[in-house]
Amino acid sequence: MTKLTETQTLILTRASARSGNLALPLPEGLHGAAAKMAIGRMIKLGLIEEADANLRRKEPLWRETGDGHGTTLIATEAGLAAVGIEPLVSRAVASARNANAEPAPATGGAAPVLGRAGTKQATIIALLQRPDGASIAEIVAATGWKAHSARGMISGVLKKKLGLAITTVKEGGRGSVHRL
Repeated sequence: MTKLTETQTLILTRASARSGNLALPLPEGLHGAAAKMAIGRMIKLGLIEEADANLRRKEPLWRETGDGHGTTLIATEAGLAAVGIEPLVSRAVASARNANAEPAPATGGAAPVLGRAGTKQATIIALLQRPDGASIAEIVAATGWKAHSARGMISGVLKKKLGLAITTVKEGGRGSVHRL
């Protein structure tokens, strides 16, 4: 198995959370020759593939083909497996895309788990996805981290880096409760 770079992991993780496993838009700061090299390498490794962009659904374009159409980038089953997304989920999304239909939620409406299963990041995401959310104290108890590390994970990695929409509400008795 190929060891993924931080950029490749970020692209694939974000793609797993998007409808149709779209790998676009790319992370901020990745453009021009650097983007072309990174995407070219990922295509060569079979982690992503080019597919016809559905302009009716306003899918972002990777490149124009010159005939009024364009291509977009899709995370492949192998790419999703490389970041720990179950093959069953990725197959369901891929088959829905190939049928030119809106992808049906493969996990009963729940968003796919981001990142590798069993990591502390995956644990925190699972806690935040619960209907009652999670307080910093609950995250600290689950991970063994200090409170400032848990807050840094939420604001730095989950919100800024992965672009997840996390809300925070103060609740009596629990303090600030975070939800995904």
